[in-house]
Amino acid sequence: MARHVTWSQYRETIGDRSGLFQTLVVRWPVARALYLGSYVDLSPSTAISSVTYVDTDARAARFFADTDQVRAELAGRRHAGAGTDVRFLAADYTQSLDIADASMDLLISLYTGPVWEHARRYLKPNGLLLANTSHGDASLAALDDALRLVAVVQQREGRYRLLVDGVEEYLVPKRPESADADRIRASGRGIAYTQTAFAYVFQSSE
Repeated sequence: MARHVTWSQYRETIGDRSGLFQTLVVRWPVARALYLGSYVDLSPSTAISSVTYVDTDARAARFFADTDQVRAELAGRRHAGAGTDVRFLAADYTQSLDIADASMDLLISLYTGPVWEHARRYLKPNGLLLANTSHGDASLAALDDALRLVAVVQQREGRYRLLVDGVEEYLVPKRPESADADRIRASGRGIAYTQTAFAYVFQSSE
């Protein structure tokens, strides 16, 4: 039987990302978010009123099925604007999801994979993509003309800082020839940049 895990246990491994999402909602009016490859990371729900979590891991499905546990984990951790709408889909995000097109303000891809090319349909016009380069998603996003880099997220000692000035200095490849979408997909990794950040925020023009 799959081992039961909790968000508090997972935070001991990855740290608490709640501050990241609280910083985002101060800057942008994010009410609905889609977290692909979420595992049991509930941090977006501390700041965002409605979050749909998607993962194929059986342990994540067991965690979200225990609604009492989910409520207990979030008790006292929600900040202004956060709600109680928590939804989980045990699904493969590369396949069609039970989500209305153009219904989300934010797509979240942290240590997940090439989310944008599979989930862009769910994002509202001018919506946001939060991604890092671990599995190449931010690297692919940087090559898509439908996306514009609007902020970078720096993280230090568990604190998150959103930078909106000077973003043009980021996602500049150390080797220009490495910025090839097919090569990034084949490797499953992001490429090396002259300046790095924890994550990147892109805005869609679609």
